[in-house]
Amino acid sequence: MPNVYINKIAKFLPNEPINNDEMELVLGEIAQKPSRVRRIILRSNGIKQRYYAIDKEQNLCYNNAQLTAHAIRNLDMDLDTIETLSCGTTLPDQIMPNHAVMVHGELENKPCAVIATSGICLSGMTSLKYAYLSIKAEESKIAVATGSEVVSTLLHAKNFKYESEIKQEEFAKHPEIAFEKDFLRWMLSDGAGAMLLESKPNPQGNSLKIEWIEILSFANEFDTCMYAGAKKETQALKGYREFTQEQWLEESLFSIKQDVKLLNENIVNVTVQRTLEKILEKKSLTPEEVTWFLPHYSSTYFRDEVYESLKKAHFEIPMEKWFTNLTSCGNTGAASIYIMLEELFHSGKLNKSDKILCYVPESGRFSSSFMLLKVV
Repeated sequence: MPNVYINKIAKFLPNEPINNDEMELVLGEIAQKPSRVRRIILRSNGIKQRYYAIDKEQNLCYNNAQLTAHAIRNLDMDLDTIETLSCGTTLPDQIMPNHAVMVHGELENKPCAVIATSGICLSGMTSLKYAYLSIKAEESKIAVATGSEVVSTLLHAKNFKYESEIKQEEFAKHPEIAFEKDFLRWMLSDGAGAMLLESKPNPQGNSLKIEWIEILSFANEFDTCMYAGAKKETQALKGYREFTQEQWLEESLFSIKQDVKLLNENIVNVTVQRTLEKILEKKSLTPEEVTWFLPHYSSTYFRDEVYESLKKAHFEIPMEKWFTNLTSCGNTGAASIYIMLEELFHSGKLNKSDKILCYVPESGRFSSSFMLLKVV
């Protein structure tokens, strides 16, 4: 089977960067009152700026398909040579048709194999793995994989207007939405990344050889932690089709929610230590071989915990080998690993034979991925 190489990486971050003091100007105030938890969450997550597909006048400048298409165009390649187009996102613009065919429609390139991968942060990695396997299986020679997010439209205050009006008495006493919803309004942002994969490396300059991509789910052990389009009742998740349209609005059912207690208790142990231990049963790798470690975490709050969990897995990687742009680009979910790799790839810091270990967790129902790349 042929080797697979990432030969180009591109990103697209919409509009101008938004700093912490500007966030509520874009996302709005719920019930015309500033969020009580915004500053606390921002101190914890360490993010200094991020990008939104909506502007300060609440106009949507790019939908998800358009954002993704811009990232692909930034690869500066002949789009008609694409044989496989694989697109992952948490939140497509519609329930159907799938996200990837909408991206294909935006690009207007020739007919090609198209696949959309769903999920949350891992949808970008499952998208990449499908593109990787398509070349590995010799089904295609040129594939493009993407990860993208447009979440700002769901985070905007207008989406909680009906809930705040229906629950006026409750809001009079506590003028904020539930923490599980407000928490994510200050954590997530928009962006897209794209990678060109081929069966041969670039004739000049760097390429990244994909050594392996491993993905594991622990949903058999854990309840749902992050969700949208549903309501958590005790430990069961009830999907939106079990509610009336009026209840969709009353409960702001399509907002993104996070069980923060469940997250903090399990995310790092499960997605770092337990996942890595299982992978190392199959793969031969030592921490000394790793030149760069690219961790996707939602908040700098988890940085030290990730480090300690690596040590527990007997795979300590010194922090001087870590590379992340969370504080400057924000948490872009499925796009984050693409946006991190794009910056490192073009940084001039890579040398021949460097090994890059990428880590992407997902708190939906606790899944994790590690990927090993080699600079050639």
